[in-house]
Amino acid sequence: MTDNTNPTWTAPPHPDWLSRLNQEGEYFDLSGVVALDEESLLRQACTSSGLDDFGDDLWREPFRVLIKALEEEAQLTLMGRLMARSDILVWLNTRLQVTDTLKRHPEILEEEVKAPMIIAGLPRSGTSILFELLAQDPDVGVPETWEAMMPCPPPEAGSYASDPRIEKVHGLVTQWNRVAPEFATMHEMGGRIPAECGQIMCGSFISDQIDALHQTPSYSMFRAQADYVPVYQYHKNVLQILQWKNPRKRWLLKAPAHLGQLAHLLRVYPDARLVQTHRDPIKCMASATSLMGTLYSMRSDQPFNAEMMEDILMGAATAQSLEMVMDQRDQGVVPQSNIADSRYQDLMDDPMSCIEGVYRHFGMDLSNAARRRMLQYLDAKPKGKFGKHAYEIDEGKAKERALFKRYQERYEVPDEV
Repeated sequence: MTDNTNPTWTAPPHPDWLSRLNQEGEYFDLSGVVALDEESLLRQACTSSGLDDFGDDLWREPFRVLIKALEEEAQLTLMGRLMARSDILVWLNTRLQVTDTLKRHPEILEEEVKAPMIIAGLPRSGTSILFELLAQDPDVGVPETWEAMMPCPPPEAGSYASDPRIEKVHGLVTQWNRVAPEFATMHEMGGRIPAECGQIMCGSFISDQIDALHQTPSYSMFRAQADYVPVYQYHKNVLQILQWKNPRKRWLLKAPAHLGQLAHLLRVYPDARLVQTHRDPIKCMASATSLMGTLYSMRSDQPFNAEMMEDILMGAATAQSLEMVMDQRDQGVVPQSNIADSRYQDLMDDPMSCIEGVYRHFGMDLSNAARRRMLQYLDAKPKGKFGKHAYEIDEGKAKERALFKRYQERYEVPDEV
């Protein structure tokens, strides 16, 4: 499959087994063979879970927008429909089980989620390596992929490392690498890999992770305008479930999408310790475009308009988001005491000094044990551990540099292209 809309990005070829599967799928009535309609999805989720209470109805509209967009816009292949149905059933089952767990154990809602540290920044701006480093602190709890996807029944400390859900989720998420082997060079997947918050939010059906899986413009537009306060409340409920029988001293969380939702986030987590990452936006978005194109190609042969995506990501929308955060910080909507900064260049040049600066900003002690584990992690994980994520940058995009002038000057972010 080749993308003809922009010569700077070409979709990776499918593995032979996937091409053959999808070719056979062209003979089927796919909407009948792999149903994505509301009645079928809800019936199956209720049957498999033995539950029928989904809690409040705030999730229903985004759910309906999503499944409509999947049918009308996503142009899913056979594998794409199988993956989409599997995802949605996981999210519906999780929602049913979260609702049931909180009904049977209302004391869980009394669990205190105190001063979580939350990393936010543009995609590919160093959020992942910062997250991985900070996670080495033994006082930190990070939601692992398996428990973020399947939080119920609540994980227990004694069986946490041997929970059977680990193997099941590992198989599901590493399937992405089997469908698109190049993806392994872009993002590490696994049952015990720390999860981004978008994974936790999927049960609300408003999540940047859902948005990243398919070319569904109507869903993207709906999500961009959504009220995130109920989403963060659902997110908090899941964290309360996760820490109920397996206490965490303090949570470490991460998602690029938090950057545009800081005011909503602070309404649910008023004592949050936010860390904003900074990197050349043009460099970030070129890498993100490659990542998103690869994700889309797993489920659809629909051409990916990379040029349009780059114009959106690297144009006014990204600039407006960065401007909004600067204004929120200046106006006290995001208090200075709640937010620290991490430049990508500093993180690469002297990661421990960068970490020390974050801890110092929040008046936290960096223990010797945490420092030792962070240094060991750095030594053990060279860049490019899973291969090199190759992508090209259209030099013409440099004309958009002026859009980020205020941002780059304020945080002393150097040009990388």
